[in-house]
Amino acid sequence: MTTSKPKTAEANFREAFERLKAGAPKVLPLGTPVSQNNVAKEAGCDPSALRKSRFSILVAEIQGYLTSHRDERPTSERQRLLKQRQRSRDTTEVIKDLKAQRDALASLLLDANAHVGSLTHKVRDLETRLANFEKTALVAPLKVNKPKATPHPMDTSSDN
Repeated sequence: MTTSKPKTAEANFREAFERLKAGAPKVLPLGTPVSQNNVAKEAGCDPSALRKSRFSILVAEIQGYLTSHRDERPTSERQRLLKQRQRSRDTTEVIKDLKAQRDALASLLLDANAHVGSLTHKVRDLETRLANFEKTALVAPLKVNKPKATPHPMDTSSDN
């Protein structure tokens, strides 16, 4: 009669780690990414069972694998939703900022229009006053003096 030794916890964790790396988990759904917690769950244990203090070499291997395959891991649904929420928040802030700019510019435009209206009234008033002054003012004609002809050097006689 052969008695087989029961697997150690570390052996269970290592097998679970290999299954997750191969993409063929037995306990977790297909496509579950490799993580320290998922290795413990795949081994059928609580995630707190895979401690660095007890399984330091295995935890270091898992962390090394995660570091070397960082770019290969697909983003999780949670991370995708967080990014989408951030984009939505950014868009909302941009819209809020643009509305504030629009309101400020509309206010400036209203002020400019009021100023143009005020200046238009002043110009009309001054034009009216000028027309009244022109009617009542005595305008003396200006005598335009023609300049005298300047002699050319050839026209002058010399006493030789």
